[in-house]
Parts: sequence; C-alpha cells; structure tokens
Amino acid sequence: MLRNNKFFFPALLVLLVIILLCAIAFGAVAILPADMFSALQHFFKGQPPANIYEAVFLQLRLPRVLLCAITGAILAVSGVLMQGLFRNPIVEPGLVGTSSGAALGASIVFVLAGQLSPELKSMTGPLLVPVMAFLGALLATYTVYALAKNAKRISIMSLLLIGIAINALCLSGTGFMSYIARDPQARSITFWNLGTFSGASWPQVFILMAVALVIFIAVQRYSKELNALLLGEEEASYLGVDTNKMKRRVMLLNTGMVSIATAFAGVISFMGLIVPHLLRLLIGSDNKRLLPAAMITGAMLLTLADMCARLLLAPAEVPIGIITSLVGAPVFIILLKKFNVLQQKGGYNA
Repeated sequence: MLRNNKFFFPALLVLLVIILLCAIAFGAVAILPADMFSALQHFFKGQPPANIYEAVFLQLRLPRVLLCAITGAILAVSGVLMQGLFRNPIVEPGLVGTSSGAALGASIVFVLAGQLSPELKSMTGPLLVPVMAFLGALLATYTVYALAKNAKRISIMSLLLIGIAINALCLSGTGFMSYIARDPQARSITFWNLGTFSGASWPQVFILMAVALVIFIAVQRYSKELNALLLGEEEASYLGVDTNKMKRRVMLLNTGMVSIATAFAGVISFMGLIVPHLLRLLIGSDNKRLLPAAMITGAMLLTLADMCARLLLAPAEVPIGIITSLVGAPVFIILLKKFNVLQQKGGYNA
C-alpha cells in the first residue's frame, strides 16, 4: 500500500512530534506551549523554574514522555528483530524470557529489600529495582540461549520451546514472591508487572537514550542479512550470511535494549507484536524501511497509550500495560482477519 510512498516517513515524523507535544501538554496539570518555551529558556540560562507549570514540565512531564517514546521505539524495533530472526510474525520480545526474567528480578527486590545489606542499598540507591530487573532479564535470556545451543548451532525451534519453559519458571517465581509478600509489596509487584512510567527521571532517559542510539545504529547494519534470512537459513548461507553469528549478535543486542527498557518501565505487552505486524502490512518486509519505521511508530503509539493512561482516570493513573493489551489484542485480531494473514504462510506475503 505505502511501500514506495516517499511521504510516508515525513508524515510519521510529523505525527510523532504532534503526539509528543500533546502528551507533554495534557495531563492532571495542563501545560501551555508558552510555559514549555519559558521553562526551556530558564533551564538553558541556568535559572530555576518560574512557576509550578514550568517545574512540572521540566521535572515530571518531559522526562516521562521522552522515556516513554524511547521505550516504545525499543520494543517495536525488538519486535522487528525477533520476528525477522524467527521468520514468524507472531513472535514478540518477551518470548525468550527477557520480560519475565526482569519481572522476577524486580519482584525479588520488592519482597526482600528489607533483608538486603545497607551497603548494597547505598550503592544502588533508587536504581536497585532497575538493576535487579536488568540482571534477571539477562540471566533468563542467557539461560534460554545456552540451553538452545547445540553443537555450536542455535536451533530456532529449541529457542522458542525453551523460552516458553523459562518464561513459565520466571512467572512461577514472580507468583511465589507475590504469595509471600505483604499487601503493599504485592501491589508494587502487580503495578510494576503492568508497566508504568510514573517513576521516570532524567538519568533513566539519558541511559536509555544512549543504549537505544548505539543499538539502533548497530541493528541497522543487519537489515540486509535479516532480509536474506527471510528466504531461510540455508538460502541465506548461500548468499554469504553467517546465520549463527548473526543470530548471536542480534539476540545479544535485542536482549540488552529490551532488558534495560523493561527494567525502567516494567512489563509492557503487545508493542513488539502489533507495531511490526502493522508496518509489514503497510510497507512490506524490507528491514531497511521496517526498522526505522518501527522506531518512529513504536515511539508514537506508546506515547499515545501513556497519555490515555494518564487522562482516563486523572489525576489517578491506569497502568500502561492494561491500555496496550486492551487496545492491542482486538486490533491485532482485526488485522489478521482483514488482511487474511491467518491463511498465509508466515504472514510475510501481505
């Protein structure tokens, strides 16, 4: 439909800017464009915010919107990588244990933080939950990868099946932590597992932005190899692609960015599934176009979802995972039925 449309990417960028500005402006406290500009002027001049609106903009709203946009871009790009790697349009980033491992790491902190040494708490500070979530995600993904590796070769089918098993183990561990937790701790586990950007801060934005920038540049180099892999591993090897080496590197890059994003924002479902699938229907399967399009669209849609989460029950907040699942599941089913993807092998002929 839009495979050769030269206005597609400019339109996406304009739409992204509009949604980002709306997400900054609307909320429990409305912020006018004049307050945004004056806040930025005071900031670059080294002056404190002139009023509460400028303070909310600089300290709360802007870092939250930026963190949300970067996380959406990461999850969407991760979905493109995973679906290209597995050659299956229903694969999503959490399939290899990354999200469930992060959830287990965070739940351990929520329940057992009182028993940790003061030295460890002082070293990590407010980053204790993200650090443990990151370590849990890396450990779970590495376990899946190590068990799926056989005779220096990685079986995609083994990776999928072992990923399902590790996900089940991590979820059972999270469930056990919820069972032994007190009520406030159990609520923290539940809320984190549903995803939230309420704790967004500038250090998180800078860390995630740096990681995302490096990895996005790196994965763009693999777009040709991912295109070749769509033909099959054997065919890709005939074209000079070292499939095992590529799979290891792509899996490592994917795990790194998803685990960090999940550590800061919690578990957010459906973004890595719905965005690549929708774009593949619109612009085709060429990863040279698909990866940057997913980056922009993921940032746009997750920012829109977070804005809805803040506005639906303002000044209270709905966990963003509820919004993404509630909207993503019906939209995904409609797309499958409308474009007859259910009757097509692999879904890449759309």
